[in-house]
This record gives sequence, C-alpha cells and structure tokens, in this order.
Amino acid sequence: MEQMKQIMVRDIPKDERPRERMIRFGPQSLSNVELLAILLRTGSSNESVFQLAQKVLSELETLQNLNDVTLEELTKIKGIGPAKAIQIKGAIELGRRVVKSIPQDKIQIRSPRDVANFILEDMKHLKQEHFIALLLDTKNQIIAKETISIGSLNSSIVHPREVFKPAIKKSVSAIIVVHNHPSGDPTPSKEDIEVTNRLVEAGNILGIDLLDHVIIGDSRYISLKDRGML
Repeated sequence: MEQMKQIMVRDIPKDERPRERMIRFGPQSLSNVELLAILLRTGSSNESVFQLAQKVLSELETLQNLNDVTLEELTKIKGIGPAKAIQIKGAIELGRRVVKSIPQDKIQIRSPRDVANFILEDMKHLKQEHFIALLLDTKNQIIAKETISIGSLNSSIVHPREVFKPAIKKSVSAIIVVHNHPSGDPTPSKEDIEVTNRLVEAGNILGIDLLDHVIIGDSRYISLKDRGML
C-alpha cells in the first residue's frame, strides 16, 4: 500500500498516461478514475491525482451520485478544494447540457423503450415528481419537451388545460406524458391512472392523441399503454 502511494503521473510510462491514452485511443478507453484524474489535473500534498480521484469516487459510492453531489459535499473530501469542486460540477453540468442539446426533432418514438432511452437518465434521480409532455408530429418525432408541473402528482396540478396548452400552441398531432416516481418504484398509483383517463378524454375532445403515459423509476419504467391502462 505504501508503495502504491508513491506512484505519481511522472512515474507512469508516457504512453500509459491517461492524457496520452485518450489521444491515441479516445476517452472511452479510460476508466472512471482516469477520466476524473484528467479533470482534477493535480493531486494533493500527500496523494497522487489518481489516489484523489479514487477517493472521490469511493466516498460518493456510485458514479451516479456525481449527478447530485453539491459543491459543499465535494469540498468536505480531503484534497478537494473549491476550485476542484467547481471543475467537477462544471464538467457534469456541461455533459448534461450536451446530452440535452441533441436535436429533438430527429428523435422518433416507436415504443415505450424509445421514450425511456430519451428521458430516463434525466429523470431517474430527481427528488421531486416532474410531469412532462413530449409533443410529437405526424411521424411521432419529438418536437418539444415541456415540463408541466413539479411536485406530487394530482388532478388539480396536472390539469388537462395545462398539459394540452403547449400541444395546441404548437399544433401537434399527439403527445406522450411522462413522470417520475422518486421512490424508484414505477408502479402506477390510483392517481396516476385517474390523471391518465382525464387526459385521454380531453385529448379525444381536442383531437390530440395521448399515445402513452410512461412512469420512470430507478433505472426502470412502466408504460400504461403496455399495461392496458390507456
């Protein structure tokens, strides 16, 4: 263990260093520790950058927790000061924005799996319920993603008027609604089913089809259409 502590970037053969390997083989060839080490750039007075990166990932327990960790929590890790904490959070936010910048009008929805692939990563770690409408054109391509409400799902908050307002404004032919369960269990509640039924009725009147209601859990999802509830 003591021998491992002495390993610094300069002690690693040049062609095995993370930056050189990234240049030669691409970022996908690097481990999580190596990617974080590149981001941190330097270690602390008694740790190499690799040890510091490993410690950060160990204390966070899972890579997913990087999404939610705060600047304050990061700076509590010995060796991580405000500058390094800001570098980490800035990189995470930039990555999130890159994903969101993918043109939505090229994403076609053919199944609930397509919905989950599009939105699950953004929603599965949210601490509150978010109710979202995906607006679709005649080819079931996503025109826009609209957040309708944030908070506990109930019929007074998720009113058909608010759900279909952006759909009417953009003259779309169909929508898919999505919301998350912070508990991680995507099993639909009685309230979920009641809200869905109201939206189906409103859509029939307006001539805008509600194609599905997808509930997101922790890396899982349930389609009410697949369950025969829509």
